[in-house]
Amino acid sequence: MQTPKKIAVVGSGLVGTLLAIYLKKLGHTVHVYDRSPDIRKINFSGRSINLVLSDRGIKALKDVGLEDEVLGIGIPVEKRAIHTGIDTVNEQFYGKDGEVIYSLSRGLLNKKMVDLAEQAGVEFFFEQKVWDVDLTTATISIGETERGEWTTKDYDLTFGADGAFSRIRHRMQRQSMFNYSQEFLNIGYKELNIPANPDGSHKLNKNALHIWPRGNFMLMALANPNGSFTCTLFMPHDGENSFEELKTTEQLVAFFAKHFPDTKEVIPNLVEDFFKNPTSYLVTMKCFPWTYSNKVALIGDACHAIVPFYGHGMNAGFEDITVLNQMIEQYGDDWANLLNDYENSRKPNADAIAELSYRNFMEMSSKTADEKFLLQKKIEKWFSDKHPDKWMPLYSRVTFSLQPYSEALAIGDFQNKIMEEILKIKNIEEIWNSDEVENLILEKLNSKF
Repeated sequence: MQTPKKIAVVGSGLVGTLLAIYLKKLGHTVHVYDRSPDIRKINFSGRSINLVLSDRGIKALKDVGLEDEVLGIGIPVEKRAIHTGIDTVNEQFYGKDGEVIYSLSRGLLNKKMVDLAEQAGVEFFFEQKVWDVDLTTATISIGETERGEWTTKDYDLTFGADGAFSRIRHRMQRQSMFNYSQEFLNIGYKELNIPANPDGSHKLNKNALHIWPRGNFMLMALANPNGSFTCTLFMPHDGENSFEELKTTEQLVAFFAKHFPDTKEVIPNLVEDFFKNPTSYLVTMKCFPWTYSNKVALIGDACHAIVPFYGHGMNAGFEDITVLNQMIEQYGDDWANLLNDYENSRKPNADAIAELSYRNFMEMSSKTADEKFLLQKKIEKWFSDKHPDKWMPLYSRVTFSLQPYSEALAIGDFQNKIMEEILKIKNIEEIWNSDEVENLILEKLNSKF
């Protein structure tokens, strides 16, 4: 146990609430502030992408005994279901038998996490707008408006878990030698919905991530426990096949009839949902440093917001907490050194998962329907099954292992270069599982060492 401190966590999202639980269990007094109302008292819908929980996030939950609580509201997902035509669905299993990710409703999970944090003894202060933090004292300033009167609250340590547009980070950006960048994709997203059947069952296979890949745009769907699916339409904001082009009911219906004809029966409220729900933006944000002395630290999206195409925003944020906790175990009360090692160990991995997430949009929207890509995945699985000690597919490294993201990215790039050469072999479609191909892959793997 550390010497108890009075700690503020700004942000009651998933990372903020889990961090608060960890800190409370270590004996600290923990207050969580959020400018929004209590999520448990509002209708949360309209601009969400379902979350996927995988091994990194599960470890962070398991370490504080919350694994069963969270998995109980999730749905195991074992494969992608690629909808390439009206009646054509190709399936790609994510990993080996028994390896699954879990589909979770963001709103449902966030409500659960707030409940669990309160049960642990964390205090929440909702509808409290934190505008500033004193980096030398960790004192936070709260007020109704940015330029109005503020009230100060004294703390020993303040964590900014307040998302991609963090106010705590905003204050840190006003230091010299603080590096910051943000990059918006020209891809936006809109939430749609597949309701449950009248008997409460799912209209599609609930244990699959459904993807309708269409080049520079795509539709995806993940199941919820109530029989529905949360659907997400990803499209450019402007140009050909974009949100800009879908201004009328007629344009929308014609677009879906042309590109997603097999969704007509399962998305009955297409027009209502499309025009009711906002078009949201996707941003990658990077910064450094993440901490100031032993007083202020950033965590989760506040220091490394990523696009959602690898399903690792929450998992990466939860892994931040795992690493922070490891540093606490190592350094005890030496907060300055533990926070310094936390940021330096996490920064390369945060950058790596940002790169992986950016690349995965191209894989999901285009390559999942490409015959060469599908063959590559088949070869990788075949070779990996024969030589599990020599080859683990990149997706498995990222999702079903705890290997640092930066290492997974580097090894994945090396393996992809090998696969590019293998796919150039004459008649590879006929000989993909031959001794010749197996030996060539082994030879190329050995050439690295």
